[in-house]
Amino acid sequence: MGHRLTLYILIGMILGVITGYLVRVYVPADSEAFTYWLRSFSTLSTIFLNLIKLVVAPLILGTLIAGIAHMGDSSALGRIGTRAIAWFIIASLISISLGLIMVNFFEPGAGLNLTVGAHSIAEVGEVKKLDLFEFIEHIFPKNIFQAMADNNVLQILVFALFAGVGLTAIGDKGKPLVRGAEALAELMLQITGYVMRLAPIAVFGALAGVVAKYGLGILGTYAELVTEFYLSLVVLWVILLAAGAIFLGRRIFALIRYIRQPLLIAFSTASSEAAMPKLFEQLDRFGVPRRISGFVLPLGYSFNLDGSMMYASFATLFIAQAYGIELSITQQILILLTLMVSSKGIAAVPRASLVVITATLAMFDLPVEGVALIFAIDQFLDMGRTATNVVGNAVATSVITKWEGMLEAPEPPDLERPHAPAHTPHHGTRGLDLRDDIAEGENKPAAG
Repeated sequence: MGHRLTLYILIGMILGVITGYLVRVYVPADSEAFTYWLRSFSTLSTIFLNLIKLVVAPLILGTLIAGIAHMGDSSALGRIGTRAIAWFIIASLISISLGLIMVNFFEPGAGLNLTVGAHSIAEVGEVKKLDLFEFIEHIFPKNIFQAMADNNVLQILVFALFAGVGLTAIGDKGKPLVRGAEALAELMLQITGYVMRLAPIAVFGALAGVVAKYGLGILGTYAELVTEFYLSLVVLWVILLAAGAIFLGRRIFALIRYIRQPLLIAFSTASSEAAMPKLFEQLDRFGVPRRISGFVLPLGYSFNLDGSMMYASFATLFIAQAYGIELSITQQILILLTLMVSSKGIAAVPRASLVVITATLAMFDLPVEGVALIFAIDQFLDMGRTATNVVGNAVATSVITKWEGMLEAPEPPDLERPHAPAHTPHHGTRGLDLRDDIAEGENKPAAG
């Protein structure tokens, strides 16, 4: 389905450009028919964006509650989890900060001068009134149902944190609620999968509308955006691999060789989860015990999406630039902190970063319709950021293993050799049922 969807999205992009250009050339810009065409194109992308926003609150709530509740109380889990989270936080700050620095340096959205639609200038002006104290007060919810209704990501995250820790504390009594949270997260993933089938139609509408309204010149901006984003990803790769080399030494080059297949899978499907089984296998061969990778890697899939976080900051600032909205350093730092928190718990499914960006734009009263701008070329951006997510999580898992003194000698990197049953990766594993493995590992001598 993944490859076919990519093909359909490419077809939708081509047809969108052609249709938009024909409308711009043959339909008078001041006519009622032109307005009708624009509204029709807009409706296609708006329906998709509405459905994306539909899954925001329940997806974050279910994923985070289940993930935190399953952290367990084992001392090994606590130690490994603490080290992993510390690495994830540092990597997240680097990724988002680098995105902000690069987008301010390149300014890909400058000069577009798009007009704000449903959002008035007064509403956009609200961003400038938000100070640090109001921001902190706004994080803590008074009513979780109101926060869910408003898609207030930060307030949902705070509730999920309390709920997850509380469920861990009450033990067996809370298991039905934990299973319910897991089921909710799985349901939202399933719905997201259904919604993504509409992506080719939405891409067609988004590109057709943009080209009809602004002409083919907008494609030059897209080419510039894609080029500058990939240059920024290269810088992030260098930083991540250099950080890994501090702990792994020369073995960082071996790690790159071992993970090249998962990288290709992630890049071609634009889904980190599609690469997860192969990544488990290759980390096994690299020398990472499954009792470590089975916990750290799935945790990273929720909390360590380096490419997605960089993209979120890059895209958010690009949209602000495209609409001519000046954001001060303080406001950009607030956006950085929001993205830092709100990106946690988002599932690694294709184009899930749109959920984070949409929620952040809405929270800061920036033009949410700007998401349609980047959605038109999101497939190309998604491929690069998803491959980056795989690199970030492979490095993080290997570093944590080395940190624990459990990195074993590597197997020969024969990518075609059938792997032993003991190494068989379980697709969809979240690391939630591997606490016994870790507990057993505490009683075994650490290898390497």
